[in-house]
Amino acid sequence: MIQFILNRQHISTDLPAGSTVLDFVRYHKRLRGTKIGCREGDCGACTVLVGDFENATLRYRSMTSCLMPLGNAHGKHIVTVEGINGENLSPVQEAMVACQGTQCGFCTIGFVMSLTGFAMDTTQKDYENAIASIDGNVCRCTGYKSIERAAALICEQIAEKPAAQTLEWLAQNNFIPDYFVEIPQRLAALQEKLSAQNKNSTASSSVLLNIGGGTDLIVQKHHAVKHAPLELLYEHKDFQQIRLNAQSNCEVGASVTVTEWSESPLIQSFFSDLKRYVKMVSSTPIRNMATLAGNVVNASPIGDMSVFLLVLETDVHLKNKEGKARKVALKNFYKAYKTLDKTPDEVITHFEFVPPPTRSVFNFEKVSKRTYLDIASVNSAFSATLSPDGNAFEQVHLSAGGVAPFPKYLRQTCDFLSGKNINTGN
Repeated sequence: MIQFILNRQHISTDLPAGSTVLDFVRYHKRLRGTKIGCREGDCGACTVLVGDFENATLRYRSMTSCLMPLGNAHGKHIVTVEGINGENLSPVQEAMVACQGTQCGFCTIGFVMSLTGFAMDTTQKDYENAIASIDGNVCRCTGYKSIERAAALICEQIAEKPAAQTLEWLAQNNFIPDYFVEIPQRLAALQEKLSAQNKNSTASSSVLLNIGGGTDLIVQKHHAVKHAPLELLYEHKDFQQIRLNAQSNCEVGASVTVTEWSESPLIQSFFSDLKRYVKMVSSTPIRNMATLAGNVVNASPIGDMSVFLLVLETDVHLKNKEGKARKVALKNFYKAYKTLDKTPDEVITHFEFVPPPTRSVFNFEKVSKRTYLDIASVNSAFSATLSPDGNAFEQVHLSAGGVAPFPKYLRQTCDFLSGKNINTGN
């Protein structure tokens, strides 16, 4: 039984875990404000807010409900546009009206939800972050300038929002309805109840598919995901950690999302330009859902995070249903197009890599038609350890996507460049 809070309402449903949140809210709860657009996570018309505890603090993330398995809503607070509506327009809705940020109106709900999520989030309330919050929303009418003006206006309106007691402040200022103030207590009680139930439950042996965030699998195999018995890995607590192990290597859980990766202080300490790199990976709602393991197992020839992890000499740790564990170097993990060194009953548990040394440089590049929300034409990553004087490469790692049937570690180029002087090529 899947249980969660939808706006104000407690939900219990035995619908398939692989059905989507979008279909549930529209067809089963008749909440038609959430729109059906592309069904591929590209347009943002179906954006909802998903509330869950992160480090004991309730935090809301924007996500595309067309790609969100209903099972991943378990134990969370799902907010549609009906859930933020009050007696009057909210300041976000008023800003869109005042700045003429709507025309046909089909995309408007998605923008409103993303900007409301921005207002609720803990990120710095500047214009750059406001625009970043709507990088997963597409409009075909306005030319965006009116929406950008609305985003700037919202920044001004939330400039005084306090760092603590933010739900109370947002409710008092009509950004969200009053019921939100009770959600932390309600959600904590629900999660405690579900945790107790999980301890007494037994795992199903009929699993046919493993699924994380669903951002690619639901696009490619929608009907298979909907009807097959699933193992939901997105909420697997053992797969969500980012830490240094006893060998001082970095371990990143398989279910860590791209957003969690980018916000990790540990990962940020390794890559000074991490924010710029991650900005090139899809869009905010997709990054909030997409897991690292999903990107790797998908085996797309242009997988951004796969290319990123390749140059870190990452090891992939796997475990089968009998509990037998093994590891394989990511650069040996891909055998051919969509063919992996992985048996059907194995799942990735985590990734492991040696943190980049102090004398190292790193870069990630991507060529695509759009800055946001686009797949790569080609992408590449570069990591090198420099000599003490900084004039030579001690060791070089290069990877590229879009040049082979799978993300490619460029072995011969790495061997050629390692040991070479940087300026002379000798």
